[in-house]
Amino acid sequence: MKILEKISSFAGKYFAIWVILIAVIAFLIPEAFLPFGGYITILLGIVMFGMGLTLRAVDFKLILTNPKPVLIGVAAQFIIMPLTAFAIAYLLQLPSELAAGLVLLGSVPGGTASNVMVYLAKGNVPLSITMTSFSTLLAPLMTPVLLLLLAGQWMPVNAMDMFMSIVQVIIVPIVLGLLIKKLLPTAVEKSANIVPLISVLAIIIIVSAVVAGNVDNIASAGPLVFVGVFLHNGAGLLLGYYAAKMMKLSKSDCRAISIEVGMQNSGLGVALATAHLGPLAALPSALGAVWHNISGPIIATVWSKSAGKQDKVEVESIPLEGKPSQI
Repeated sequence: MKILEKISSFAGKYFAIWVILIAVIAFLIPEAFLPFGGYITILLGIVMFGMGLTLRAVDFKLILTNPKPVLIGVAAQFIIMPLTAFAIAYLLQLPSELAAGLVLLGSVPGGTASNVMVYLAKGNVPLSITMTSFSTLLAPLMTPVLLLLLAGQWMPVNAMDMFMSIVQVIIVPIVLGLLIKKLLPTAVEKSANIVPLISVLAIIIIVSAVVAGNVDNIASAGPLVFVGVFLHNGAGLLLGYYAAKMMKLSKSDCRAISIEVGMQNSGLGVALATAHLGPLAALPSALGAVWHNISGPIIATVWSKSAGKQDKVEVESIPLEGKPSQI
């Protein structure tokens, strides 16, 4: 178990490197990873099950005790990211499937890898975790509606089918994780430190499958899509920060909301795009999985070094090592 914990810690620490490496390998040797394409939904369900194992009542405490930053952050999540994705898709004149895929990336909730980035950036970690949990639970409603409103002009969107898919892929695994944690608390506690390893492996396989299935598309449209993902992520980080600042939140709150807004659950975007929009629409989320885990550590490092003693940093008693590295 100790060895697995060390491997899990190592995998989580260098997550961005593994994602980049597997993406390059899958691009060069696609035939080795194509068979995994049929398991994307199952793999994402495993990641969400891991999230359910680590969720605690305290993760939702801020909604009751200090709702203002949570509501501002979640509102920014579901307003800034979908609208900027829509604007960037128009600006770059992306093909229909890619445009819809970028809007989908902007319409999914935040990923829990952001929790670790907020911790490293000396931001408000409890706020980050609460935002991730709350936005994830809102996803079955918000994601299909936003996609229907903003991407329906490019591709037909069946909001009800997507709602059911998100319930199956997110809500059901999370509920199962919570039930297992309730019934077998000791076993779950002992295995908590290896959950990130399972999540990292699942995410890496998802990315490899999408890249392998889109080699030709990446070669032709990849650079343009990456520009879109880069602009989208940058807009989320910047606008998320200043939206919080305009509402007179603390610096640590601004950092948490910025990272939460900028880093999306790319794995969910890949699964939904593959199932409902087509394989090409999964490309923005696949590239997002790589770029978000590069930009996140960069901004966390910058903010960490610039943090002064006067900054109010709330990082107490948050067991980040138990949180799955969800993209």
